[in-house]
Amino acid sequence: MIGEIVGLVLAIVAAVLLYKLVRGLAGLLVNAVAGIVVLWLLDLFLSPPVAINLWSVLIAAIGGLPGVLIVIVLHFLGLAF
Repeated sequence: MIGEIVGLVLAIVAAVLLYKLVRGLAGLLVNAVAGIVVLWLLDLFLSPPVAINLWSVLIAAIGGLPGVLIVIVLHFLGLAF
């Protein structure tokens, strides 16, 4: 009886932790997709366009919109991309 209760409590704790992890990853995924889409749109409309390469995409995907802002600032300053 005690073992079943402990197992049930552990299952509930695992379910709650998994829910929080998935919810957090969903937010990161939305932010990454938004960053990549904005980087692509800025590449279409800026002159000269921002180079879309592995590094700029990684910065935009990891940083989201703030990452795109960093890429754009570095582009305008002539330091990178």
